[in-house]
Amino acid sequence: MAAPRSPHTGPRVPRPAAFGADPSGERLARIRRSPHFRDGVFQNPGGTARTRPSGSAREFAKIYFDRESRLRRAPRGTVPVHATTLADLARPPATGLRLTWLGHSGVLAEIDGQRVLFDPVWGERCSPFPFAGPKRLHPAPVPLAALGPVDVVVISHDHYDHLDMPTIKALAGTDTLFAVPLGVGAHLEHWGVSAGRLRELDWHESTRVGGLTLTATPARHFCGRGLRSGQHTLWASWVVAGEEHRVYHSGDTGYFDGFRDIGAAHGPFDATMIQIGAYAEFWPDIHMTPEEGIRAHLDLQGGRPGGALLPIHWGTFNLAPHAWAEPGEWTKDAAEEAGQAVALPRPGEPFEPAGKLPVEPWWRAVSGPVAHPWRRPPGTEILAETSRGDLDPAGER
Repeated sequence: MAAPRSPHTGPRVPRPAAFGADPSGERLARIRRSPHFRDGVFQNPGGTARTRPSGSAREFAKIYFDRESRLRRAPRGTVPVHATTLADLARPPATGLRLTWLGHSGVLAEIDGQRVLFDPVWGERCSPFPFAGPKRLHPAPVPLAALGPVDVVVISHDHYDHLDMPTIKALAGTDTLFAVPLGVGAHLEHWGVSAGRLRELDWHESTRVGGLTLTATPARHFCGRGLRSGQHTLWASWVVAGEEHRVYHSGDTGYFDGFRDIGAAHGPFDATMIQIGAYAEFWPDIHMTPEEGIRAHLDLQGGRPGGALLPIHWGTFNLAPHAWAEPGEWTKDAAEEAGQAVALPRPGEPFEPAGKLPVEPWWRAVSGPVAHPWRRPPGTEILAETSRGDLDPAGER
């Protein structure tokens, strides 16, 4: 019989504040009542998703740390950030809807007279530590303090490149509301956001903020900030609908059939903000390639091109083995192939989806040549492949 283990009597290492807090009390009870929480964790739609790199760790390390690969994963010069001005943001959008991509997944959506800030990250690193972890490839295009008042901040999930403690602490000093997936509110309260300013939603739940309806919708991803974090905080995509306009933000997700259901229930959309970066064959279930992102947008639009697609989750942090500019190039090609309008703004460049879209491939000025391994054989079309069941009355595939 083994001897009993002695209790640990050494000094306890303080938990970093950036790890946030674990759900407890009524919040944890609500999590356990969720129909999407089973066997102690939140479950993904479409079955289990691989949330850790698959395949050979040696092969992944060989690709990720290869010198040539590292060079391709960073710009060769200064990223041409748009000098966003107060005048840009103070003037109401002529069409009632304006989007400003702030880098990575951060977007300011001005919609029907209200301002929604998605996944704001102003920190220098997406990491719990200020001295380590992926560092910005370009500065934030506008100081957070100069952004002006925001009606609601929307968070997709609690990973460091989407939920940034320094940014949340700065916003905690304002009177903005926060819409977050179930369980994520524990982090925000730990960082100084009062419970009364939180709108914490399970999938398919909605909340009203002024004239907007915000709905948390499914996504195929995972969660966690600490070393031992379980699946106790939810991840979500988001629908924001006003009186005249509606938009969709994917957060992080792998491709799944649920996009069609979201589109049928809430679409079509004037604009979608779709994750198309940080993909790799090592984690195919939890991030989308640009081609999958186009397919998701078409699903959300009922199977046909429509609205404007804003690619997000690329260009700001180095998080995957692909070349830095590859998501932009691939998205541009795939959108043209599908006949889908795509906006390609520089970070900080406002645009109105109903107006003239920014389409210049600005990244080429600071990128090396990008190989095109994704090019499809002549005569094949994304739209035909992904939406035939919607377009063919017989529904044949």
